[in-house]
Amino acid sequence: MVGPRIAPVLPHLAAYDFGDADSGSDILGKQIELEAGNDIQYRTCSWQKTAALLFSEYICLAIMSFPYSYSVLGLVPGIILTAVVAALVLYTSLVLWEFCLRHPEVRDVCDIGQMLFWGKKFAWYSTAVMFILNNTFIQGLHVLVSAKYLNTITNHSQCTVVFAIIATIICWFCSLPRTFSALSKLGTASAFFTFISVLLAAIFAGIEAHPQGYNLDPNYVNPVTGIHGGEPIVTAIPIKGTTFVAGMNAFLNISYTFIGQITLPSFIAEMKDPRDFPKALWAVTIAEIILFSLVGGIVYGYTGNQYNTSPAFGSLGNEVFKKVSFSFMIPTLIFLGVLYSSVSARFVFFRVFEGTRHKTQHTVVGWASWGGILAATWLGAFIIAEAIPFFSDLLSLMSSLFDSLFGFVFWGVAYIRMRRVDGGVNWLHEQSVYGYTMLALNVVIILIGVFFLGAGTYTSVQSIIDSYDQGLVGGIFTCKNNGI
Repeated sequence: MVGPRIAPVLPHLAAYDFGDADSGSDILGKQIELEAGNDIQYRTCSWQKTAALLFSEYICLAIMSFPYSYSVLGLVPGIILTAVVAALVLYTSLVLWEFCLRHPEVRDVCDIGQMLFWGKKFAWYSTAVMFILNNTFIQGLHVLVSAKYLNTITNHSQCTVVFAIIATIICWFCSLPRTFSALSKLGTASAFFTFISVLLAAIFAGIEAHPQGYNLDPNYVNPVTGIHGGEPIVTAIPIKGTTFVAGMNAFLNISYTFIGQITLPSFIAEMKDPRDFPKALWAVTIAEIILFSLVGGIVYGYTGNQYNTSPAFGSLGNEVFKKVSFSFMIPTLIFLGVLYSSVSARFVFFRVFEGTRHKTQHTVVGWASWGGILAATWLGAFIIAEAIPFFSDLLSLMSSLFDSLFGFVFWGVAYIRMRRVDGGVNWLHEQSVYGYTMLALNVVIILIGVFFLGAGTYTSVQSIIDSYDQGLVGGIFTCKNNGI
């Protein structure tokens, strides 16, 4: 049974304000009925197709930052935090799903943001800015890594910016399909190839003689990196002297890989039966915990504190192993950025063309506008890729700035507002022990988000400043012939 709404249909979603629709299920039925006969139908995703989209979003390159995170946090705390973050994201995603069932007209997290904060337009605009920036940052990350891959695999002396341009054009072209149903098959392939890639990396780390940069002498210190020699050192807990900035960055790397709720309302909005969403969510969460912990732990076990890199492909000492394993990541390098660009583009496109034939029919104006909006998102991604060319720092900065709200705060507030409308005026005074416990949990989730925003942003920015001070970052269009 779907609970009551927390607010009326938002004004800009008036097309879904069916006067005779008293519940979320009624509105959903009306939506599907209105789409019948359209050339382009959006509510066409089964839970299996939605699972494919979730797998492609979460089973991604960021898995290969886990060995680095475990080396900083220690293996035991690292694996524990992996499970804890996964559980928190699973819970908040279920809260999000419940909210979408009650309000099936919402199309993205921006609509939810306005509803949560009492229908205020400033909430919609603020959420929209963060929404677009978050997605564009992720696109930029994939432009950056794609460019580094092309540079490394070709052994070319060409400036990395040239490869970034090539990667941007390829990603734009692959973003052109208009529905998530059409993208789901590509998502399945992306997740499959990523699984092969990280599996090969773990196997290669185990069978090769030594990791990259290995030196037999434990007293040796690399004059460039400061890395000590000797056999790989694996620790169960953080080593003495680990700083707050280093530990927080490692934790943020783990968190970023799990926190993807920002796209979930967009996925649910295109499901034929949103009630099936938990099936897809549970499947991907179980797979995440198993895969992330195993790959992170195994690769860390063979590369230790001294020789691991982020992403961990750079830890492989054998160049053939490195290139073969990373090459299987190509579909994900392209597709995950494609997925986020599609989410951003439909946010703008639906806002502009709602209620017109350009949204639901194949028209020149519709397709030209769709391609132009995608091009604008990829141009922004290209600029970000060249301005912040550091994988770990970029992951951490995104986590602290955006995941604090979209991963935690929004859903704690959503839970409280839904329970308030369920219980009436005296809901807070009439709670059971279970009710008070769940209320406390959601208050803690909100506080976790506030902590991410404050401490997380500080550590991420400080890490980037340190990189610049050490002369490790070039200008926006500096040529960089970096490895993986």
